[in-house]
Amino acid sequence: MAERKPIASAPKDGSKVTIMWTDGDGVVNESVGQYRDGGWWVYTDSNTQKKVDPTSWRPASGDDDEQQ
Repeated sequence: MAERKPIASAPKDGSKVTIMWTDGDGVVNESVGQYRDGGWWVYTDSNTQKKVDPTSWRPASGDDDEQQ
């Protein structure tokens, strides 16, 4: 698994990455998200998107540089 990086270094070109964010109840979540429209967005279910304030990121699953 790729190491987490500061969110400031995440790509803002619309590509999908795995981000870590905290919800309103203080629960830490890890979701695939993307930067667009001036912020980070994740799907909370198959039809609902939410703008979040992530703290870190790593390449989305399948995009890791680790090869075996």
